[in-house]
Amino acid sequence: MTREPSSRDENLRKSRLVFYENDVARLNSEIDTFLELSKARCALLVDRDGHLVTRRGEPVRTSEDTISALIAGSFAATREMARLLGENEFAILFHQGSRDSIQLQLIGERTLLATLFDGRTNLGMVRFYAQETAGRISEVLDDIHKQNRSADLKPDFQSSAEDALDKLF
Repeated sequence: MTREPSSRDENLRKSRLVFYENDVARLNSEIDTFLELSKARCALLVDRDGHLVTRRGEPVRTSEDTISALIAGSFAATREMARLLGENEFAILFHQGSRDSIQLQLIGERTLLATLFDGRTNLGMVRFYAQETAGRISEVLDDIHKQNRSADLKPDFQSSAEDALDKLF
């Protein structure tokens, strides 16, 4: 029994990016340059679903998976607040602590750059270099998307997988 891929299947296929080793190396290079210039401690690139794409710089003091999920959740909550205030979205968030601060910046439609920094630098430096870096990361992500690697999966992948599971059980 085969079926045509649904629009939901197609949308999922288009909305997910597949990262290969060379993609992550390109992203890491951009983030390493950003950290060197901005003097920030650490940067995490996170997708909007809360999955860590890559982390560079100093290790975070907690689980990277947990902080990634919280970054995405913070953006989701802020997006709703922006909508209630008549904005489409707030693209940059900043949280200041007594010792550490974090800036969260939307890159494109699907990715967030979280920058952790302390007294070794200041918000102005982080914002300036983060803006430049966001543009370069966006270009890398566009290149990845254009390669349309999700096409590596056959259009009937889901139905084939369901058929195989049905035969197994």
